Amino acid sequence: MNKITGTIITLNAEKYILRAIESLKNISDEIIVLDSKSTDSTRDIAKSAGAKVYTQEFLGDGPQKKEASNFATNRWIFSLDADEYLDKDLINFIKKIDLSNIRYDSFSFRRKNYCSDEWIKAAGFYPDYVTRLYDKNRVNYDARADHATVNSKNTLKTSCHIVHTTYESMDEWVDKMNFRSSMSARQLYKDGVMPSDVRPITRALFAFFKKLFIKGGILQGKTGFKVAVTTMFNTYLKYTKLNDLHKK
Repeated sequence: MNKITGTIITLNAEKYILRAIESLKNISDEIIVLDSKSTDSTRDIAKSAGAKVYTQEFLGDGPQKKEASNFATNRWIFSLDADEYLDKDLINFIKKIDLSNIRYDSFSFRRKNYCSDEWIKAAGFYPDYVTRLYDKNRVNYDARADHATVNSKNTLKTSCHIVHTTYESMDEWVDKMNFRSSMSARQLYKDGVMPSDVRPITRALFAFFKKLFIKGGILQGKTGFKVAVTTMFNTYLKYTKLNDLHKK
């Protein structure tokens, strides 16, 4: 078996954390959970499932994932979000490769995004490639506060899948949007994007048009429309929160 450390960053993830850990056990001999001071039972569940659990104030998406890799005893890391799990084709793929004799620094996988029980294939939601398996001695996550990626050019693009539960209810999705839009606003502020009273409206409307028509959300009926509307709302929140950061 390849020597792989699975890493998961968490915040109040009791609903999904056990599923993520059990999934990683198929390919990992070590699992690290780096928790951002959850107030639910996330850490207790993770410890009971056999993960090594550490606590760290949230540093942003990229820095937090990079920090999690620092606890790993293995050089190869599989970074999984708490609301994701590995599909069978991905597990089989990793079991067949020999990471001790590989010329790639990282591997990327297709992600299946589910809204409730429906797989979203339109609106740019598939194949949604994400790089998650990487050699930490060569590459690691960038410093972005939101939507961070592994800085790697020598990546093997596979056809295997990660399954992502985007949300199971609108309450859950609104909570996630609130959190993610705050992280995105912080990143925009860090990048030097200036405030604007017009930008929240224009960017939100364009996001709606892009998801529904350019990315084909309209082809998936009411679910595609829901994706377009929530993307529009998330975009509006992101740029409105950026304005608030400048006011502070």
